[in-house]
Amino acid sequence: MPDDHVFSETELQAALSDLPGWEVRDGWLRRSFETPGWTHTMLLANTIAYLAEAAWHHPDLSLGYAKVTVKLQTHRVRGITDSDVELARRIDEVALWKPSGGALAGFPKKWVH
Repeated sequence: MPDDHVFSETELQAALSDLPGWEVRDGWLRRSFETPGWTHTMLLANTIAYLAEAAWHHPDLSLGYAKVTVKLQTHRVRGITDSDVELARRIDEVALWKPSGGALAGFPKKWVH
């Protein structure tokens, strides 16, 4: 288990510079992803759940028809820690991935963003 160092405001700003689309609001590291629709919303939510379970660090999720909102905070310290920032990076890496050439053509319409 990490040392649960709660980030200072300066550390949070530095972390956010490497996490486009993420913000800190009400003590949570958060981001909303727009999806092409309900099926993709559920696929994304399940993907995030899989990553979170593998990391043993669980976000709060809010789901809408074409939107997934992720809220990260280390619950045991009620603050944002390295665990939250690292999981946010991993979520972005997987959620926003789309093939760019090669044998995989990629989804033909607008993808998660």
